[in-house]
Amino acid sequence: MSTDDDTPVGRVAAAYDRLIGRFVTWAEAEPDVRAAFVVGSRARVDTPADEWSDLDLVIVMTDPNRLLRRSEWLRNLGTVWVTYLEPTAVGAGMERRVLFEGGLDVDFVPTPLDLTTQIAEHGWPSDLVAVARRGIRFVLDKDGLASRLPALPEAPRPVPPSEDQYASTVDDFCYHTVWVAKKLRRGELWTAKMGCDGYLKGLILRMAEWHAGADSDWTRDTWHEGRFLDQWADPRVTASLPDAFAHYDQHDVVRALGATMRLFRWLAVETGERLGYAYPSETDRHTTALVSDYLERSPSTRSTSVAPSSLS
Repeated sequence: MSTDDDTPVGRVAAAYDRLIGRFVTWAEAEPDVRAAFVVGSRARVDTPADEWSDLDLVIVMTDPNRLLRRSEWLRNLGTVWVTYLEPTAVGAGMERRVLFEGGLDVDFVPTPLDLTTQIAEHGWPSDLVAVARRGIRFVLDKDGLASRLPALPEAPRPVPPSEDQYASTVDDFCYHTVWVAKKLRRGELWTAKMGCDGYLKGLILRMAEWHAGADSDWTRDTWHEGRFLDQWADPRVTASLPDAFAHYDQHDVVRALGATMRLFRWLAVETGERLGYAYPSETDRHTTALVSDYLERSPSTRSTSVAPSSLS
């Protein structure tokens, strides 16, 4: 992006470019840093970075742990407000997350030189393909690594779930609706809300991905972890989600649980129909009745309508 772009996106991009420049100046004088490349939104052509995107910088090193053990090197790049370590999104590595003055947000991913050598000789591991295939941009390359890396394979076409995977996901959802109802009955509001708005929503996301795949002959890009959900999911999903999340309130979790169950049900029924799989209606019927029974008998939730008809 041109540094004379005076839009918010352009100004932020220019700030990241200056930070990358400071990094390259520092890294050129560090013998164990051999290469660095940008991945993620700031290397993507498809759905490129906006003003809120962070910077994901992979640093190829002979001693990657050096940048994880210590943080003094960050002073060469800018004023650090926050830094901590966390596991990388893919693979088994660690990354250093940094929030610099002004809000510049960078994920530094120190990577062993041996790994890139293996990629050059044997090809890209499948877990890295998912990240790198959307864009990779070298900003430092002391040894000509970029020319030795093989071309990234095309993204594997999504495959439909097996009938066992489909049935297991429905069973998992139905089981955990009962689990959430038990937590509500016991008065464990935090746990119940996290189950409703966390675990059950993860299963809705999985079913929404399958639903979108089955609806498009498995050609629709569903990204990962719900990214750009509004762009690829059935519009009825995004229309239903506001009602499916709860306030931190016993009665509202009950209400959201019912909305979550209804959303999952039609998603799973339609997905099953498109895949030729039978929806386990008996399982649904038994667990829905049990949820209703538990909550109707609870003094703290009985004033909220949870009759089976409200969950169907």
